[in-house]
Amino acid sequence: MAIQVNMHEAKSQLSALVERVLAGEQVTIARAGNPVIDLVIHREDRPVIGALKGTFTYDADAFDDADAEVREMFYGSAD
Repeated sequence: MAIQVNMHEAKSQLSALVERVLAGEQVTIARAGNPVIDLVIHREDRPVIGALKGTFTYDADAFDDADAEVREMFYGSAD
């Protein structure tokens, strides 16, 4: 459910509005009837690099040697 409240109401009922956001509601704060800001749950930024570290295993047999078809495509021979 989405609600819109004016700035004065948001100031006086901030704790209640935060609880509603935590419960899954969308809350927009308006000034003179115009939406200004949405209250959202804070999410920690997680680094992208290394985020999946330890999730995958390395299979040397699958990646170290090119198969005959790949060698043929790139080098013109399967040797």
